[in-house]
Amino acid sequence: MRKSLQLQADMTQEFGACVFDVTLDCEDGAPVGGEEEHAALVTELALGAAPQARVGVRVHPVDHPSFEADMATIAGQAANRLTHIMVPKVESVADVQLAEQALLQAGAHDLPLHVLIESPAAVHRAFDIAAHPRVQSISFGLMDFVSAHGGAIPAEGMGIEGQFTHPLVLRAKLDIASACHAHGKVPSHGVVTEFKNLDAIRMAAQKAARELGYTRMWSIHPDQIRPILEAMAPSEAQIDQASEIILAAQTAQWAPISHAGQLHDRASYRFFWQLIERAHKTGRRLPPQMRIFFNEPVGVVA
Repeated sequence: MRKSLQLQADMTQEFGACVFDVTLDCEDGAPVGGEEEHAALVTELALGAAPQARVGVRVHPVDHPSFEADMATIAGQAANRLTHIMVPKVESVADVQLAEQALLQAGAHDLPLHVLIESPAAVHRAFDIAAHPRVQSISFGLMDFVSAHGGAIPAEGMGIEGQFTHPLVLRAKLDIASACHAHGKVPSHGVVTEFKNLDAIRMAAQKAARELGYTRMWSIHPDQIRPILEAMAPSEAQIDQASEIILAAQTAQWAPISHAGQLHDRASYRFFWQLIERAHKTGRRLPPQMRIFFNEPVGVVA
């Protein structure tokens, strides 16, 4: 966890922006019987993180004996330093409501929830879960989802190829992404366990972003971060095109324009502005005229 926070700080300095979150883990990270001590540790780490750090915590599921203690300790002491609390194994809106109640009891009135959907029934309820105002992001738990099918999905469904080809897994991913976009929430793609195969993680991240509509993705190893970031960030050509269109639209007072032989109006302006925002958040270099929109200095030669 400390190495992850240090890597985040190093890459923030490199990119000029915090380009990934660190989610400290209580669910799988805490030893049995040591849940209370682990909650205290992640609270200490969150409170000691750099001011610009983006740090969240994955607590135990709502039906786990340590859930309420996790929330009371972590949200109660570190809410002002956390970006989110992640709740795993969410099955329904009722679970979200229990988590929200625990946040309120801890005094964390504005802290967002990220939820992890890991079963067929939860996928079925994804639209209702995404509609809850406290939910900011939904992540897909691939391995638990496959295991929940009792062997009906082969082990290959958890692998780098099968998770993008098996119909039940692919359907679940699409349902979650669609539910998130329907309610303005962030769909977060699951992990790739082949962490030594950078080509595999690059391919998976590109498929998740370009074909399935995911705008975030989990990593389980530091080497996975840069390939994921590259896949989720706009390319230089996309940034240049979007910048030209937005600047031309601004000059035209947001009336329709012709650019490279194509008509653009406010519907496409919104798309290209969102692309520029994503470029900014992922630390991509923007043209000087676009950096002004984000109050960034553009540099002056004396």
